[in-house]
Amino acid sequence: MEKRSRALEPGAGARPSQSTAYTLLVLTALFWAGNWVIARGIQGYMSPIAMAFWRWLAALIVLTPYVIGPIVREWPLVRRSWKILALLGVIGVGAFNTLTYTGLKYTTATNGVLLNSVIPILVIGINFAVFGERLNARQAAGVLTSLCGVVMIVAHGSGQVLMHLKINPGDLWVLGAMLGWAIYTVCLRWRPPELSSSAFTGSLIAVGVVFLLPIFAWDYDAGSRTQWGPVTLGAIAYFAIFPSVLAYYFWNAAVARVGGERASTFLHLMPLFGAVLSAIFLGETLLWYHYAGAVLIFSGIFVASRSRSPARA
Repeated sequence: MEKRSRALEPGAGARPSQSTAYTLLVLTALFWAGNWVIARGIQGYMSPIAMAFWRWLAALIVLTPYVIGPIVREWPLVRRSWKILALLGVIGVGAFNTLTYTGLKYTTATNGVLLNSVIPILVIGINFAVFGERLNARQAAGVLTSLCGVVMIVAHGSGQVLMHLKINPGDLWVLGAMLGWAIYTVCLRWRPPELSSSAFTGSLIAVGVVFLLPIFAWDYDAGSRTQWGPVTLGAIAYFAIFPSVLAYYFWNAAVARVGGERASTFLHLMPLFGAVLSAIFLGETLLWYHYAGAVLIFSGIFVASRSRSPARA
């Protein structure tokens, strides 16, 4: 059990190097982009609430052999830290994904991905409002450059697309999810440093499942049913392993190393990865604006990641 649990520890209990953290952030963006693509594709097979519940229940089942030992050994610290663990579990696991999947049921892909790109700005705003942290000029230039790449992709290189964007209830659901993730990212500064990644991630997912259980029961009682089959089982397997277990380990480890501001910049890769995955799995064609947007996104990330992080309060 000790070897098994430590295998999932980023850096075997230590913070990853800066280059490793950036690699983890790229993989995180890739896995989460796949989550959006698949979630859009299976909206007719299960409700958004069921999607979130089965995702995290499956993830908890996968993780249990790896996290149960660390949680038991570190239980006194887990119990003392229950307030921040409960907050992070509800916001970052339960609420965020439910809001996202609900939004994807009603809004367009263009609107949803564009709203996803506001997370770095929200993180910066929260850090400034609550902690007085400021972004230096180079980081600001990187964020804006990367954001221009996102806009290039989601607007298909046309100002007319942006001109006709309309706010609908789905957009509001997604925006609420983005705000929740920004709060989650900022609140990671209060993660107990002595708590291992296995115990930390396992605790958050357990909180998320407990939070979602009564909501799922209400949704089922209201008549929502899942169409079980290869499509839904495959989707849940992907949800559980890649955007849940691996991406959350990667994100938490990377944020601890490079900070929330830099980490959030890498979320601008999601529209790019989403376009590529859609081309592979949905038969969509990559056009000139995908390539132009990719250049801007990577340029912005390079600029922002090369600057020094602002001092923390």
